[in-house]
Amino acid sequence: MVTPNPSADPRPLVGEPMSIDLHNTRWLDDAGNYDLLDGVDGMASWFTAPLVRQALGKVEVQVDAATLDRLLQARSALDGLLAALPNLDADAVAGVNAVLEHGRLVRSLSPDGPVSTLRLDDPSWGPAWVAVDDYLRLLGDRPERIRHCANPECVLYFYDVSKNGTRRWCSMSGCGNRAKSMRHYRRVTGK
Repeated sequence: MVTPNPSADPRPLVGEPMSIDLHNTRWLDDAGNYDLLDGVDGMASWFTAPLVRQALGKVEVQVDAATLDRLLQARSALDGLLAALPNLDADAVAGVNAVLEHGRLVRSLSPDGPVSTLRLDDPSWGPAWVAVDDYLRLLGDRPERIRHCANPECVLYFYDVSKNGTRRWCSMSGCGNRAKSMRHYRRVTGK
């Protein structure tokens, strides 16, 4: 596993469930467009995110081109699912299922109790499989809480864990503040 270095993650929104966090490895700001997964080093940085490390658990992580290719395949499928919310896009569903075909959970009973073991065709599928499986968990739990930031220019998604489920922005310090500033400007100037 990669040694944690939280300061290496430059993204504006972190701490989302692994599947949404994978989507959010692409973002934009006033300076331009960014992609954390534009190379193996960026992928290594992403693996250090606390919720990503937690989601991966005991999954073997290889920091190589094959793992990056599989992650990009999973991200593409997840992008299609997120863009079609609340519906399921047929091509994105096929993409997700193509990733899931490379692994399976095997349930067994040990002297310590029930055990689930992830079996993969190749270890390079591990992070991609876990990310897609995480999205299935979110869909099964509270799919209406998977949301796009209310800023139409923002590309980020989040999983709303607020008590009343009314979160609108990827972050209040970013998009939320911009929206409040614009409302104030319009009130003051009448524009």
